[in-house]
Amino acid sequence: MSDNHRSESPRRAARRAREAAEAPATPSPADSGLARHGRLGHRGSGAFVLKSVAIAAAVVLVSGVSVGAIAIKQLKDNLGSGVALQGEETEKALQGTGIGAYQGGFNILIVGTDNDAKQSTTEFGERDATLNDVNILLHVSADHTNATAVSIPRDLVVPIPSCKKEDGSGSSSAMSAQPINTAYSYGGLNCVVQTVKGLTGLDIPFAGLISFNGVIEMTNAIGGVPVCANKPIHDTYTGLDIPAGTTTLQGQDALAFLRSRHSIGDGSDLGRISSQQVYLSSMLRTIKSKGVLGNPAKLLKLAQAATENMTLSNSLNNVSRMIEIGVALKDLPLANVNFVQYPGSTAGTGVYSGKVQPDTDTAGLLFDAIKADKQFTIPEGSTGIGSEDTSGSTATSPATTPAAPSSGAAGTPTAPATSSTTSPSQTTQISGLTGQTAADKTCSVAYKF
Repeated sequence: MSDNHRSESPRRAARRAREAAEAPATPSPADSGLARHGRLGHRGSGAFVLKSVAIAAAVVLVSGVSVGAIAIKQLKDNLGSGVALQGEETEKALQGTGIGAYQGGFNILIVGTDNDAKQSTTEFGERDATLNDVNILLHVSADHTNATAVSIPRDLVVPIPSCKKEDGSGSSSAMSAQPINTAYSYGGLNCVVQTVKGLTGLDIPFAGLISFNGVIEMTNAIGGVPVCANKPIHDTYTGLDIPAGTTTLQGQDALAFLRSRHSIGDGSDLGRISSQQVYLSSMLRTIKSKGVLGNPAKLLKLAQAATENMTLSNSLNNVSRMIEIGVALKDLPLANVNFVQYPGSTAGTGVYSGKVQPDTDTAGLLFDAIKADKQFTIPEGSTGIGSEDTSGSTATSPATTPAAPSSGAAGTPTAPATSSTTSPSQTTQISGLTGQTAADKTCSVAYKF
């Protein structure tokens, strides 16, 4: 993090003093009985800020990294060594040329860990383990007309397969029920990819690992992100202090918004996910506006911020491949981008007590739709407990419906299909799903209790 980000303004110094005076001596009631992280660092876990960085990185890949055509040398220099994924040998033969759009549908897993060597322990705290607290699976349809970003709760209990250890000392044992955010500790990025593949049934040829500092750099690069709050939100844990209505956030203030949990919804991490989608959808709208996509200087800054804070799989670790993906997605309609939460409940018992139990029925419907490239809508009023719709309809109808892909496996290059205009009755609504589209304007909901 640069020195100008380490310096503290008088306003922030005063805020810190107020936080110290106001910090409760006992845990918030919101913590009781809700899924939460077991190893909170200084002023709470900073790991979930990576959700923004994760989506921002995906946005760069699908919307803006084509700017690399004018600065390809700089972006190449930012990329370090790639990470090998199990079974990616065939993908190595598909290195991009940077000419034209990537052919067919694809899946990218964006992972954020909480122990990046570059992060400030003063800001984020020291952690006693490296966990993949952020896991966002981005699926893009074969005809490039729609996309879905699935946020997987960090405490979702899932099977974790046997994984090769990063240090080459052998393999971990397979486990039947563990929080998903422990997968990284058993085998790095590859183990997280294999775990999510098993959970979703999707092929995942591309993956990226994101660091903490990107959220500050990315929001600064685009000039801030407007967010809405239904009431004033004041969080003594993160320093967030915003009025009701719309506020444009960047840098440390954007970080505080994404970190806030105790002051949002019901105080749970699931509530925070829906609040973060308020930010993420607004960020995508901002990036796709003429003010960013039409501004090469801002695009270059955004691409640099992403590549400087990412470690990519070998299959994605070249600018030409990223340019192909950017070209394929640069015209994606906002109404056709779904931000959804992997379905789950905090009411489980046994191995699910204090964690998140998967709703396999609803998840099955979601991933069946993704595998078949079928567009779907989210039930009206189902943004989640941490946000509320202000645009008139949460279930915005997609503008187009893709034809069936010419190859069955998501992530396998196929010729783009031709889309056709469709009526809302021809799309599928998935009951039990929470989230919103990038076109939906929503507000974060202040703590309700």
